[in-house]
Order: sequence, then C-alpha cells, then structure tokens
Amino acid sequence: MFCTRCGLKMAEDAAFCSRCGQATGAPAAPRVTPQHRLSRPMYDKKIAGVCAGFARYFGVDVTLMRILWIIVALFTGVGFIGYLIAWIAMPKDYAPVPTAVPLQT
Repeated sequence: MFCTRCGLKMAEDAAFCSRCGQATGAPAAPRVTPQHRLSRPMYDKKIAGVCAGFARYFGVDVTLMRILWIIVALFTGVGFIGYLIAWIAMPKDYAPVPTAVPLQT
C-alpha cells in the first residue's frame, strides 16, 4: 500500500502514514492499556506508600485516597489494621522518578 499524499510505501495494516500522517482508511489497532499491579511506590510516599499505591491502582488522586483512608481509620478503626496489613503485603516499587529537563537559556 502506498500513501496517497506523499507516496511512501506502507504496511498493509497501517492506519496512518508514518511520514505525513495521512489516514489510510484501514482500521486502527485497538489500544491496550497496561495493567497496574498493586505495589507501594517509593518515590510518592508519605509514610509507607500504601495510599499512593492504592491511588495509582484505582486511578484516583493520591490526596483523595489519603483523606478517605483517614476517614475510614478514624470512624471505624479498620483503616489502621488495613494499613498495617497492606504495608506488609504490598511489594515495593522502585520505579525511577520522572525528572524534569532543565531549560536551556
């Protein structure tokens, strides 16, 4: 298959031209979202990283997860026990922290 705009030879299942971005009309491949595993990120922790791990797993804000965890802990008492169990059971995640690139002036 060739691109109708720039003439580049493409694969038969290509949805877009890699040179000019022209749509080919072929169906695009379905997007696969990576599955997050439940772990404690060591770069985003306050105490042990349990709330940060649950927030990343469920796709919510870390601050919201921490507030919910405190509410459950204070009103039911289960939050303290659950936090300790999660602290022991969840593996640590030492993924590198994304660093900002300094601007050149």
